[in-house]
Amino acid sequence: MSKHRRILPIALLLAPTLSGCGIFHSAPSSTQISALNARLPPEVVYNNGINAIQHQDYQQAVNDFNDIEQNTPYSPWATNAQLMHGYTEYLRSHYTDAVSALNRYIDLHPADRDIAYAYYLRALCYYEQISDVQREQLTTQDAITALQEVVNRFPDSAYARDAQLKIALCQDQIAGHEMVIGKYYEEQHLYAAAIGRYQAVINNFQTTNHTAEALERLVEVYLKLGLTDEARRTAAVLAYNYPGSSWYRDAYAKLASADVINRRTGDANVLASDRDTTTDTGTVAPRGPATPPPKSSGGFLGWLF
Repeated sequence: MSKHRRILPIALLLAPTLSGCGIFHSAPSSTQISALNARLPPEVVYNNGINAIQHQDYQQAVNDFNDIEQNTPYSPWATNAQLMHGYTEYLRSHYTDAVSALNRYIDLHPADRDIAYAYYLRALCYYEQISDVQREQLTTQDAITALQEVVNRFPDSAYARDAQLKIALCQDQIAGHEMVIGKYYEEQHLYAAAIGRYQAVINNFQTTNHTAEALERLVEVYLKLGLTDEARRTAAVLAYNYPGSSWYRDAYAKLASADVINRRTGDANVLASDRDTTTDTGTVAPRGPATPPPKSSGGFLGWLF
């Protein structure tokens, strides 16, 4: 949160807050405060809004920043107030209102010195709304889009570096959602649909934590369908990239249990389903890459299909 609060010192040199003014004998209403704000210099109203944030009175802070925009729309304080309005809405988790305020700031002040922060804060509003992998990930995609815009527009900024990290987390989230759907389809024996989801993870989210599992699940589905060539080929990819993983050990065990490979050597066995693919000389054609026994060392992500 320290990155967000760097804006706050702009106004910490200004006038006292309303609570110390002695103007009202009891707590003033928002209407009374707005009426007074109309007569106060904008820097004083801005300072009151900052103090309201520090006391977690977010609604009063929003009111103060809105009063500045309404009363002195062309002052530099109005520009700062628009950004702080978005920040305040973000603090109280009113993300839709925050995005609206930040969009207005971005549209009106595209060359302002804090424009990079505005783009970043807008992206955070989407990022904070990401739901668990069991739910739709439309907001996650919105977060990726907004974060990528930060990277593209301000590539050398600290915001871009943090945005890149968050993009990777978002992609892992979407891949996890694809795996949830794929496993559901597999449980329902909708194997073609399950294969599509697992392949989407492998093709579109190769750098996430779900790729090895997606490959193992493909081996599992192919074996259920009797597609031993595809199962063995997929296991070979898994062996190449994740030789020491638990997912490869599981895939290897399933291939051996199905008598597709020799459990000790990993060599392909000749199955009845293989005998329809022979050469002109009557010998069995090579059945694709070997699946070596699992290793204790890890691999790296190289080629996939």
